[in-house]
Amino acid sequence: MKQYDPKTARDTILKRTPPDELPVSERVMDSIEKIFGERLTADEAVTRILKDVRTRGDSALQDWTKRLDSIDRKPAPVSKDLIQSAYDSLQPTQREALEQAASRIEAFHRKQPLASWFTNELGGTLGQIIRPIQRVGLYVPGGTAPLPSTVLMSAIPARVAGVKEIAVVTPPNRAYADSEVPIAPIILAACAVAGVEEVYAIGGAQAIAALAYGTETIRPVDKIFGPGNLFVTLAKRQVYGVVGIDGLAGPTETVVIADEFANPSWIAADLLAQAEHDLLASAILLTPSQILIDNVQVEVAKQIEQRNRADIIVASLENRGGSVLTRDLEEAVDLANEYAPEHLALSVSEPWRWVVKINNAGGVFLGEHSFEVLGDYLAGPSHVMPTGGSARFASPLNVWDFVKIVSLVALDKSTAQSISPIAANLAQSEGLDAHANAAWLRSDISL
Repeated sequence: MKQYDPKTARDTILKRTPPDELPVSERVMDSIEKIFGERLTADEAVTRILKDVRTRGDSALQDWTKRLDSIDRKPAPVSKDLIQSAYDSLQPTQREALEQAASRIEAFHRKQPLASWFTNELGGTLGQIIRPIQRVGLYVPGGTAPLPSTVLMSAIPARVAGVKEIAVVTPPNRAYADSEVPIAPIILAACAVAGVEEVYAIGGAQAIAALAYGTETIRPVDKIFGPGNLFVTLAKRQVYGVVGIDGLAGPTETVVIADEFANPSWIAADLLAQAEHDLLASAILLTPSQILIDNVQVEVAKQIEQRNRADIIVASLENRGGSVLTRDLEEAVDLANEYAPEHLALSVSEPWRWVVKINNAGGVFLGEHSFEVLGDYLAGPSHVMPTGGSARFASPLNVWDFVKIVSLVALDKSTAQSISPIAANLAQSEGLDAHANAAWLRSDISL
C-alpha cells in the first residue's frame, strides 16, 4: 500500500471521476470491436443491445447470452422445484447461515417506519398514501463470484415493503454450464430463503433490457435494483424513465479512520476484504498515526500471501487504495466527508464522539467489532449502498425504495372556496387563463 499526504490523496485516490469519464481498458475495447465488428464505446454497445432486445425479445436474449457468456439456452424461468432443491442440497451450516442472515435483515427493515398518514388541520383531509411498487427486478452479480448475500439484501427489504412480484436476473455461471440451470446453487438457495420464485439465468445489458422492456418470456418490471459491471450500469442509466432504477452503482469502496489504538492486524484484514472484490475496489486508511500505518503495511504484506484472490487485491491496493497520514482525526473526518465513501469504518477508541461529525457515508461502522464484512452479510442494513461519492445525496437500499407515495387531497367545500381565489391569482400570474377560470368557478360562495 502506498502512503499519501492529504493533498496528494485528494488529487489521486480520493479524487472522484464522473461516471462518463471512467477509463475503459483496451481489453474491453478490443472485446467490443470483436463482438460488434467496429470500435464502439461501451455506451454505444449497450445502446445496440438494448435496442435489439426491445425489438427481437427472447431471440435477442439468447443470441447475446451466447455471444457474451458462451452459453446457448433459450430464456426460461428456473422452476420452483429447482430453486427448492438448491436449498435442500446445501450443507446444514450453509442453510443455517442464510436463514440467520435473512432473519436479521428482515428484523432490521421491519423497524423502518412505513405508514400512510392523514391530517384534518388544513381543511378537509390531506395526506400521503404509501403503496408498494407492484413488480421489481433485482440484478444479482454471479458470473464469476456468486453473491447470495445480494439476493437477501435486496429481496428481503422488497418483501417487507409489500412488493408482490420480484424477478431476479443473474448472469449464467460457466462453472454450471452443464447443469439443468447455469446458476450457482447458493444463489438459488438464497432466492428460496428470500421467497423469490422468479429467476432467470441472464446477465449484462441484455438482462436490464429484458426487465425494462419485457420479452415473450419475461414481463417488464416497474423498477430495477442491483449492482453490476460497467455495461449493467450504463444500461440502467439508458432505460431510466421507462422504468425506475435504484441508482448507478460503481466499484465498491471502504474508508477506515483509525487512531493509534487500533489493531493493525484487524485494519489490514478489513482493507484486504474490500480490495478482493475487484480491480477497481477502493480500500483506504486515514490516520494521524505513522506507527499504525507502518504496522498495517507489515500486516498487509503478511496476510496477502494467504489470500486466494491475491492478484486482485494487489492490483486494487496499487491503483485505488492506500494510506493517508493526516494531521489529526478531525482532518481524517473532513477527508472522509469530502470523499463520501460507501463504507466508513471508525476504528477509534471513542467512535460515538466522531459519528456526529459524519455527514456523507453510505454506512458508518462504529468500533472495531462493527467491521464492514458483518455489514456485507448479516448486521442488518442492506449492503447495497451508494458508491462513487453519491452518498452525498443518496441512501442505502431500504424499504422506502420499494414503495411510492400517493398524495391524497380531499378538501372540504369551505376550504376550497376560500383558497380558490389565491389559486386563480397564481394561475393568472403564470398566464394560464384556463387554470384561473377553473379556480374562479369554485370560489363562488353561493355554490
